[in-house]
Amino acid sequence: MNRDEIGELAAAYALGGLDAEDRGRFETLLRAGDPEAVAALREFEGTLADLAAAAPEPPPPAVKATLMERIAAAEPAARPPGRSLPRPRRAIWPVVLSGAMAAGIAAIAVGWAVSSSYEKRLDALARDADQLKADLRSQQTVIAILRDPATQIVALAGQGAAPTARARMVWHAKAGGIFVAAGLPAAPEGKAYQLWAIAGTNAPVSAGVFNVDASGTGSLSVQPLPGVATVNAFAVTLEPAGGLPAPSGAMYLLGKS
Repeated sequence: MNRDEIGELAAAYALGGLDAEDRGRFETLLRAGDPEAVAALREFEGTLADLAAAAPEPPPPAVKATLMERIAAAEPAARPPGRSLPRPRRAIWPVVLSGAMAAGIAAIAVGWAVSSSYEKRLDALARDADQLKADLRSQQTVIAILRDPATQIVALAGQGAAPTARARMVWHAKAGGIFVAAGLPAAPEGKAYQLWAIAGTNAPVSAGVFNVDASGTGSLSVQPLPGVATVNAFAVTLEPAGGLPAPSGAMYLLGKS
């Protein structure tokens, strides 16, 4: 078996492209400590390592680990005098895969992995940009509401269920508002806080549900309430998660405009 043939086998072996017969022939060489076979496999492994080092992102760790395990399994041993391997009974592949071709395939695989990683990063950056735009629009809305003389700022005080709780409601009938609360206890499982707008003698209108974090702070962006031109008071009650059409639970916060 000449040097070129051994090199072709080494390249195909490292990429997992040999059939059972050719793989057995090459592994017999490795077990016998054939210096050309071991050197060819090490050379191809070095080519893959160089390609990986040149890429911004490393290839999957399993690639190098598999190559190193195969090389380590081929411990150099004394080659028995006069021992030779049978000539292959057929061509290695219909089209011979040279070491250079194999290196090219490896480069394509590494490039694909890097391209995939960059696409994921670009997607993440696009999502971040969309979130920043949404945050900016929200801030601009808040600033516009605060500058409007028609905006109401309502302070809500804690009631019997949470006497130390407090909240603020920045409200504009046409633009909606921002509600922020602090000092509320964590809602029990299956429960949530619900904000209500009270207009005169009319029934309270739900302005949304919210939860609080470990510190007892929560917030809610409130859309304009259809049919509600003037709000006389805002209140917060504890209701089933998802809210109800009308308040049924204990009142935690109340503030009149």
